[in-house]
Amino acid sequence: MNKKINYKSLIICIAIPLLVGGLSALFTMGSMDDFAVLDQPPLSPPGWLFPVVWSILYVLMGIASYIALETPSSQEATTAAFKPYFVQLAFNFFWSIIFFNLGAFEIAFIWLLALLAIIVITTVRFWRINKWAGILMLPYIAWVCFAGYLNLAIAYLN
Repeated sequence: MNKKINYKSLIICIAIPLLVGGLSALFTMGSMDDFAVLDQPPLSPPGWLFPVVWSILYVLMGIASYIALETPSSQEATTAAFKPYFVQLAFNFFWSIIFFNLGAFEIAFIWLLALLAIIVITTVRFWRINKWAGILMLPYIAWVCFAGYLNLAIAYLN
């Protein structure tokens, strides 16, 4: 279990979700100003918290993917884990555009439910390869559930 860390692979694995998140933020620039004027549900966090939480989640996601990638497992298990991993990254990217740029809150909520399902599939498959890879995905699941609450409430209130 004292395997040497492959720093190049680790950096790439962390960079991929951070890049997806950064591009999403770039395409939705100024959206937090629009978000701030919407009627907010109880428990809505301040706007500054979103980029902080998402950055942490992207790093955890990257570390989880690194662990899953570097843990010896069958090619089938690795492929089965990484297909939904990359699909959920795409769904994550487009949710922000649907919600913020298009203001299609109801569609964004349905999209978020699909995203959540894909994250759960990814988490289970990562867990089968290495439990720590799965454990590191759990905060992401929790935050997306919370985001679902916010999304649905905003759709209802606005």
